Amino acid sequence: MLVHSRTGRWAVHALFLLLFVPLFALPLLVVVAASLSTHWSGAFPSGPTTAHYAAAVRGESLQALTTSLVTAVTASAAALVVGTWSALAAASLGRRGRRVLDALFMLPVAVPSVVVGLAVLVAFSQPPVLLNGTRRIVILAHTVLVAAFAHQSVSAAVRRLDPVYEQAAASLGARPSYVLWRVRLPLLLPSLNAAAGLCFALSMGELSATMMLYPPDWMPLPVLVFTATDRGSLFTGSAVAVVLMATTLLVLLALSRVRTRASYR
Repeated sequence: MLVHSRTGRWAVHALFLLLFVPLFALPLLVVVAASLSTHWSGAFPSGPTTAHYAAAVRGESLQALTTSLVTAVTASAAALVVGTWSALAAASLGRRGRRVLDALFMLPVAVPSVVVGLAVLVAFSQPPVLLNGTRRIVILAHTVLVAAFAHQSVSAAVRRLDPVYEQAAASLGARPSYVLWRVRLPLLLPSLNAAAGLCFALSMGELSATMMLYPPDWMPLPVLVFTATDRGSLFTGSAVAVVLMATTLLVLLALSRVRTRASYR
């Protein structure tokens, strides 16, 4: 920790709590409280119930949760493959080439996600690649939005790699493909794991681009939360939002438990 004095550490902790509680913890607690209530006419909710959760894990909500999981897992895997490949390719380029490649990947993040959704909708609503009205266009948009984070995460790890391992393998006669699969990628596994978790979390919560693209039979859970609250079903929408948060946290917790030999080097 950068602060070494006891007084300074206490001050930092107090400042953290002062900012964390009202800005992050309190809004989440309000959502949880609303999901367990039937009325909220005063300062506190009333009418405790778990009926909203019963509705949030079956029927349309369960289908939307499955849709979100499939979309997030598929988009994260695709983004991880593309981001890893581009990061490895960028390592062999000059400084100018790396900057151009980084800028191309960061472009979808630099503009509002609704613009990305519109761009994907316009690009793939006409032959020869017609994806409008299919689940593939939603997965494609999510992949475009989260690939930048995979690229940046893996690029940073590639730059930190010690070339000694690759040089040793090459000096023993290993082919470039063998060095890639048995040396470089295993050393990158901790960063790949972190990138996968980040891409998954971002995809699970994506709404703006999804609203422009999703077909009626492929509604992710954030869209269901929005439509429920927009219709005035605040308590049901809060329960669905809690299910979304809990599912995302469980998957991230499972990913954080993954350990590789490279983690201990």
